[in-house]
Amino acid sequence: MLSPVPLASDYVPASLDATNWENLRPLYQGLLDRPVADVRALQLLLLDRSELDAAVSEAGTLLEINMTCHTDDAAANAAYSAFVENVAPQLKAISFELDKKIVGHPAAAQLDQERYAVLLRDLRLGVELFRPENIPIETELTKLAQEFQQIAGAMTVQFHGQERTLPQMSKYQEETDRQQREGAFRTVAQRRLLERERFDDLFDRMLKLRHQTALNAGFANYRDFAHRAKRRFDYTVADCDAFAESVELSVVPAMRRLNAQRAAALGLDRLRPWDLSVDVLGRAPLRPFATAEDMVARSHKVFQRMDAGLGSLFGALRAGVAGDKCLDLDSRKGKAPGGYQANRDRKRIPFIFMNATGVQRDVETMVHEAGHAFHALLCRAEPLVAYRAEIPLEFCEVASMSMELTCHEFLDEFYGPVEADRARRNHLEGIAIILPWIATIDQFQHWIYTHPDHSRADRSAAWNALLDRFYADVDWTGLEEVRASLWHRQLHVFTSPFYYIEYGIAQLGALQLWANYRTDPAAAIRDYKAGLRLGGSRPLPELFKAAGLDFDFSAPRVQRTWRQVEQVLETLPA
Repeated sequence: MLSPVPLASDYVPASLDATNWENLRPLYQGLLDRPVADVRALQLLLLDRSELDAAVSEAGTLLEINMTCHTDDAAANAAYSAFVENVAPQLKAISFELDKKIVGHPAAAQLDQERYAVLLRDLRLGVELFRPENIPIETELTKLAQEFQQIAGAMTVQFHGQERTLPQMSKYQEETDRQQREGAFRTVAQRRLLERERFDDLFDRMLKLRHQTALNAGFANYRDFAHRAKRRFDYTVADCDAFAESVELSVVPAMRRLNAQRAAALGLDRLRPWDLSVDVLGRAPLRPFATAEDMVARSHKVFQRMDAGLGSLFGALRAGVAGDKCLDLDSRKGKAPGGYQANRDRKRIPFIFMNATGVQRDVETMVHEAGHAFHALLCRAEPLVAYRAEIPLEFCEVASMSMELTCHEFLDEFYGPVEADRARRNHLEGIAIILPWIATIDQFQHWIYTHPDHSRADRSAAWNALLDRFYADVDWTGLEEVRASLWHRQLHVFTSPFYYIEYGIAQLGALQLWANYRTDPAAAIRDYKAGLRLGGSRPLPELFKAAGLDFDFSAPRVQRTWRQVEQVLETLPA
C-alpha cells in the first residue's frame, strides 16, 4: 500500500473547495501580494504556489473524470462546465501575473539552475505567449471539446438485437465470419456518418477559434503557435516532417508487405477495411479475459513477474489508494470513448479510465495506462507540481508504450503458448500500422492549420492524399465518404490539437527500451524507473538518456529500430 504524501506546504487548507473561485481568489492574491525578500522566500513562494495549483488541478480533474465516466449525466456535465467557465479563466489571468512576478524577480537568477532551469524556462514561455484576449477563446474551445465527447459517448448501434457502444463493436472485426465483420463495420460506419455534419461543424468552429488564438499571440498560423505553446524546445516542425519521411521510408513498406501477406493468406485480391483485424489462419479471436476484474488480476501477475516494484505499484492501483478508486475500465453507454490516465495532483493518486470489451487491445491499453500511472507514482515525491504534471508528453508515452512491449514475455498470464505468440505478433504488426497513422494525423494537422481558410472538400482531399501516401493498399470502393471522414475517429484532432506526434516519438523510444530489455531485463527496468522518477525536472533529451534511450528519430535511427522489430517478427509464426 502507498502511504499518503505529506503536503508540500501548509499554505493551502486541507479542506479547500477548489471548485469555487471565491475560495481560491484570496489564496492566489496572497501569493501575488507577498513580499519576496530573498531566494529562500522565492523558493517558499514556489512551494506554496505549487500546492495551490495542485489543489485546483485536482478539483478540475475530478470533475472531468466524473464527466467522462457519465457523459449522459446532466449534473456532471454542468459541474465540469461551471469549472471551465468560472475557475479556469480566472486562474489563467492570475497565473500570468504570478509567472511574471517569479521570472522577473531578481532572486530568480539566484535559484539553483540545475534544479529550477526547466521550471523557469517554461514560466518565461508562458509569460511570452499569454494574451488575455485568448482566455475566453480557450474556454470556448474546452466547451466544444466537451461537446465532442458528449456526442461521441452517446453513439450506439443496434447489432444482433442489442444496443452496443462503438467500442463494444470493435471485437466483431476479429470474427472469422467475413460477412459478420462487414456487417459490423458498415453498421458502425453508417452510425458515424450520421454525425458527420455535426463533427465537421464542430471542428470548423474549433479551427476558427484556434487560428484566432495564434493571430492574437503574434503567430501566422496555429501550427507554429501550438508547437511553441507545447514547449517543443528540443525538436521543430521540420523534425516532424523528418519523422513522417522516416516512417514512410522504413515502416510503410513493411506495413504494405504485411498487408500483402494478409491478403494472400485470406485468399483475397485486395483487402477491405473489415479484413484488417481477423486472424489470417481462421482461428477464433483472441479473448484474453472474461471481465474487467479478470483483466486486472492477470495484469497484476504480469507486473509482479516483470518487476517486484512495479507489481507493488499496480497492486496499489488495484486496491485503491487512501480510499480513492483508481480504475474505471468497463465500456458502457454514456461513457466517453477511449482511455486515459489522469493524476489527482494534490493527493498524487492516479486514475485509469478505459472501455474494456474483452479483446487483446484492451490488454495493451491496460498495461499502457498502467505505465502512465507508474510514472505518476514514481515521481510523486517531487514537491513541485509542475515537475509532476507537466512532464514532456514525448517521454510520458515512453513510460506507457514500453509496458506494452515488455509485457510480451508474460502474456502466458492471458494465453497458452500459441495464442501468446499470436498476441505478440498482432501487437508488433499493430505498431507497423500505428506509426504511419501517427504520421498521417500529424501531417494532416500541419496542413489544416497552415491552410485555415480551406473548404471541407479541400480538407477531405488533403486527408485522402495522406492516406494514399501512408496506406493506399486497402479497397474502399463504395465507402469513399467513410474513408474521407476517418479522421473523425481520432479524438486528439478535436480535443488536443497537435498532441499526436508524441506517440510516434515515444514509440521509437519504447522500441529502444524493449531492445534493451531483451538484452538485460533488470537493467532496462532499472533505467526505465530512473527516468520516470525525474518527472519533468530535466529537458526531454536528458529524460530519454536517463532511461537509456536515444532522443533521435532520424531516418538511420528509425531504420535501425524498425529492423529490430522485423527480426522479432521473423521468429513469430503467423
